[in-house]
Amino acid sequence: MKDLESKILAYALKNAVAHNGKAVQGAVISGLFNDGLKKSEVGKYIKKISKIILNVNSLSVDEQKKDFEKLKTDVSEREVREGLQELPNVKKSGVIMRFAPSPSGPMHIGHAMTACLSFLYVKKYGGKFYVRIEDTNPENIYEPSYKMLKQESKWLFDGIAEFVIQSDRMKIYYKYAKNLIKKNAVYVCTCPSEKFKEFVSAKKNCPCRKFSAKENLKRWEKMLAKNGFKDGEAVLRFKSYEGMKYKNPALRDFPLARINTHEHPRQKKKYRVWPLMNLSVAVDDIEMKMTHIIRAKDHIDNAKRQELIYKILEKKIPWTGFLGRYKFKDMELSATKMRQEIEQGKYSGWDDEKLPTLASLKKQGYKPSGFWKFAEQVGLSETDKVMDKKEYFKLLDSFNRV
Repeated sequence: MKDLESKILAYALKNAVAHNGKAVQGAVISGLFNDGLKKSEVGKYIKKISKIILNVNSLSVDEQKKDFEKLKTDVSEREVREGLQELPNVKKSGVIMRFAPSPSGPMHIGHAMTACLSFLYVKKYGGKFYVRIEDTNPENIYEPSYKMLKQESKWLFDGIAEFVIQSDRMKIYYKYAKNLIKKNAVYVCTCPSEKFKEFVSAKKNCPCRKFSAKENLKRWEKMLAKNGFKDGEAVLRFKSYEGMKYKNPALRDFPLARINTHEHPRQKKKYRVWPLMNLSVAVDDIEMKMTHIIRAKDHIDNAKRQELIYKILEKKIPWTGFLGRYKFKDMELSATKMRQEIEQGKYSGWDDEKLPTLASLKKQGYKPSGFWKFAEQVGLSETDKVMDKKEYFKLLDSFNRV
């Protein structure tokens, strides 16, 4: 594009003048698309766009109007989308959507940026919004996070979220696993993991694949039995339609459940077979009747795996949108790392003002609406974005004041 900076400035001023002095990134980018910017180029220019928007938003409305008069001929007259993009296939009853964190720690700004978008669509169309705690890996749970995630969900999602914990739904996963076995859609594999990897690489079917549904039911019961298979000796696998011939190795007979005898913080030793993500997520999305799902684009392969499960069960596949990743150059978002540093005394607690947690930002006076406006500005974009801490908080501060 010719005169890119001038075009960005013109669209930012136009959007700011139309919206009480606050331009939003999504609308500016939409305008630039009208003038020839390609979606593949957004990542290249996103930092420049953000910087110009911040500068425009720092001006008074009178200054914005005055500057826009000089540049108004630089903008397209075609209609530019404002606010949230429309979702496809929305019914009169609204949408059913979800946010599914793991209980490894409390919420941080990374959670807020992705979860708020689903929440905003439920507010826009009506329907149901679930916060679903994915705690079916007994080894990766920080017990206090159950309470923290529930409190933060009430605050961030305006009290409308329905709170669900996966480990309370184990009988449902077992029921589905048994149904899939009866349909001959899964099998219990007893091959060592390294041997199975060899089958995947060689595109050769695992010998356990040949067993009948009746035999697999016996093997499944042996997985469940206290005196049956031990940790690592057996895995429930999906019997992919094309077996090991799939071009994408991620779709070749992927695992659905495993034996894990570590004690679970909530369920203690009640269960020894735990569903893996692709089984528990597919089952919950079916049971909760999800209509639309927004997830990080690093889950594209998982979405394809779950579609295969939907097809076997003859269920309607929900619409799925993917979001690009936010990469922070100078900010740690790992809950495990933050927890270690709290325990080491580097931070006073989860609400320490130096941490990017919602507990910290709430204490500092940030409002849920600031995170909502940030999410609306970003919109549904698969483009990865790189930011530093200063840039992120400058943007968040501008939304928090509105």
